[in-house]
Amino acid sequence: MSDIDAKNKGVLYVVATPIGNLDDMTPRAIETLREVDLILAEDTRHSGKLLKKFSITSRMKAFHDHNERKISTELIERLKGGEKIALISDAGTPLVSDPGYYLINSAQQEGIRIVPIPGPCALIAALSASGLPSDKFTFHGFLPSRTKARQKKLQELKSETGTQIFYEAPHRLKDTLDDIKDILGSARMACMARELTKRYETIRTGTLIDLTHWLSENPEQCRGEIVLVVEGHHEKHTEEGEDQRVLEVLLEYLPPSQAVAAAVKLTGGKKNQLYRMAQKKSQE
Repeated sequence: MSDIDAKNKGVLYVVATPIGNLDDMTPRAIETLREVDLILAEDTRHSGKLLKKFSITSRMKAFHDHNERKISTELIERLKGGEKIALISDAGTPLVSDPGYYLINSAQQEGIRIVPIPGPCALIAALSASGLPSDKFTFHGFLPSRTKARQKKLQELKSETGTQIFYEAPHRLKDTLDDIKDILGSARMACMARELTKRYETIRTGTLIDLTHWLSENPEQCRGEIVLVVEGHHEKHTEEGEDQRVLEVLLEYLPPSQAVAAAVKLTGGKKNQLYRMAQKKSQE
């Protein structure tokens, strides 16, 4: 039986679509999009390919950050008049770093029925495969593009104990990872999930210093859609981060073996661990 009941007037469907692999489209999402009066799409050309694949002929209307407030009043009136409208984004679950908040909030205030059609979400997919704690996490969307603003935001998150999740653009990935490493501490575990569900999907987990080193050796990984999952703060990060900071300063003036010996005396850190840090630093 269809989810769209003719007796239910004016329904706004929030429909998740694939983040890459079109086979992740759910039967319920297909059926809903086939039966609504209107589909709100972030980019109608992009979504047109998805609709064509599943023989969905419902009318589309562009709905994005630049026109959401302007057309939401009209859309609310259409919903109040009994129309059934579906909201989709270019990929994944609408409203997750995508347009739709103003419309959904307005519909809630007007008492319009809102029905979520769940499905793919890049941040949840990345978290599930990261190997990092998932019992407590915070999603921050995209960090600020300007260096000072990004660094300020990361300073605010330095003591957060839950797993931290970010989206990032390819051209900022290296700088962002460097800032996260320098501010949150190079010893923290993190995961870079790239091009999830697509042909060149990459999921790489390691310490932040390992990830930045690996990325410098594999610059082709700075492409596509990227999710960063970063371990939350706990006491060992303060200790290991201090070890790393002291060692990096000593390496500027001493050979690796002497720098490691001095760092052990100054911080009480483990010699083998500091030696591995020195080796990685010398290879950068």
